[in-house]
Amino acid sequence: MAVVFADVANFSTMMSRDEVGTTLSVAGRMETFRAVITSFGGEFRSSAGDSAFMVFESAVDAVNFAIEMQNRLEQENNGLLPGEQIWFRFGINLGEVLFSGTEITGESINIAARIESFAAPGQVCISGATYDHVCNKLNYGYEYLGGQDFKNIGRTIDVFQVHQNPTTAAMTPGLRRNLENSAEFKERPVASQSIVVLPFGFQGSDIADGWFADGLTEDVTTNLSRFHEFFVIARGSANLYADRSKSPAQAARELGVRYAVDGTVRKSGNRMRITLQLLDALQDRTIWGEQYNRNIEDIFDLQDEITQIIVSATAARIEATERDRMRLLPPANLMAYGYVLQGNRHVLKYTQPEVRQGRHLYENAIGSDARYARAYAAKSRTFNLDWRYDWTDEPDMALDDALNFAREAIDLDDADARGYGELGFAHLYRKEHDPAINAYERALKLNPNDADLMSDMADALAHMGRSEEAIDLLLNAMRLNPFYPDQYVWHLGGAYFNLKQYDQAIATIQKMQNPTEGRRILAASYAHLGRLEDARRQADMVREAHPNFSIERWAAVQPDKFEEDVQHFFDGMKRAGL
Repeated sequence: MAVVFADVANFSTMMSRDEVGTTLSVAGRMETFRAVITSFGGEFRSSAGDSAFMVFESAVDAVNFAIEMQNRLEQENNGLLPGEQIWFRFGINLGEVLFSGTEITGESINIAARIESFAAPGQVCISGATYDHVCNKLNYGYEYLGGQDFKNIGRTIDVFQVHQNPTTAAMTPGLRRNLENSAEFKERPVASQSIVVLPFGFQGSDIADGWFADGLTEDVTTNLSRFHEFFVIARGSANLYADRSKSPAQAARELGVRYAVDGTVRKSGNRMRITLQLLDALQDRTIWGEQYNRNIEDIFDLQDEITQIIVSATAARIEATERDRMRLLPPANLMAYGYVLQGNRHVLKYTQPEVRQGRHLYENAIGSDARYARAYAAKSRTFNLDWRYDWTDEPDMALDDALNFAREAIDLDDADARGYGELGFAHLYRKEHDPAINAYERALKLNPNDADLMSDMADALAHMGRSEEAIDLLLNAMRLNPFYPDQYVWHLGGAYFNLKQYDQAIATIQKMQNPTEGRRILAASYAHLGRLEDARRQADMVREAHPNFSIERWAAVQPDKFEEDVQHFFDGMKRAGL
């Protein structure tokens, strides 16, 4: 059966503020669960205060029910003060259960309970077993949150967060099973100067200050990435080890690198204590460890110092010119820096409300420091996302805004790869191909280890008739970002399609964690192979996910340089029945 647990986030805090009001509000939500669950074929088994235990014969029904409930809960929270809002966390697992009279027991239930406690407020998280059952049956997206070692569960459990928008989920980390055996990695040995900066742990009285540890991790990663002689794992893949359930050496070995940087940040008032260590995963030993006690205002100098020590400890031979341009221009004040890092937390969730909140924080950063280039580049990204996900009624204006903020970022700091990357995206979808490639080339020169930049540039190359180069670049990106998002696979499948390697395109798209957005390529590839029944089946799924899909509108927004490339895809989709 599919086992579902749900409980209220921050219940104890809410009860301490208003015991009667919170009890009544939660009880009302529980009644909604009971009233709706039978229409999804489920059974409400029990509740205890703020938690509910439910079972379903169908995993598909269980996931649909959880999403429906989260939508209803969000509507009920509209208009309420933040302290009055009731947010649930849902955990779902699929497996055998044991019946004894009226009681239900079994390990599957324990796993569902662990997954529920792992979920964030407003989220639906599911086990790998549930994902395997629903991924090709529901038009949702799935973000891989890593393999979790839950207490009293004797094996690692893969956990996914469900996204209602499958397109945005294509930007999130993906589970890549049997990565070490895949063809694209067999001939890529571990580099001697390969490294991962694991998410720093945060210790402080205010958990809201966790952005401080996130920022330090990101900036040390970025600084190391700018060295050509280093092979640096992407931040997205490193983030899957944020729960620290696996040792740094084990994480490094799983990611296929030799060295790992691990650390903790303790903040108290305006003082911070940062403890760091550099480990050699192959020899399972600590090379270097250090503790720093500094004022918070010294954070930017400290980042440079940490990077230099790591470079020296790994015996890298770095050109003086690389050292000189390694450091991004810091903001004039710590407040602007904090706004940008907090904004990043929102934007990386890839939902329209979160991206809007991120943009607001970036605007606060610019208001605090009008010359902080990183804030302008980050704001440019939000307008690119508006265009990419059709979140605006004025797409041309969104691209213009993205272009202008990227240019502003570059004018303020021409050593920051972020600005050039956003500039490249805006130019591409304005169908300004040469400026797009020039911008991406400059970005990768500044940060040769940025896997997301590689993927974006590969997409631009494929749209310019240079699909062979795009494939090589994407395979490099996948090596740098082992838990690469579906976007990489999507771009790779498109490049194979451009080369008329339809079987390879199909095999590639079928590796997507969220297959919904790859079905256009599948439909067109099957059609060109003459497999019209398969093509029409994929076309039906495209229409189910996007009832208003139009190949004429699709052709109008594609940034292909050559008309024959647009016509090639257009003809395939047309034959498939779209």
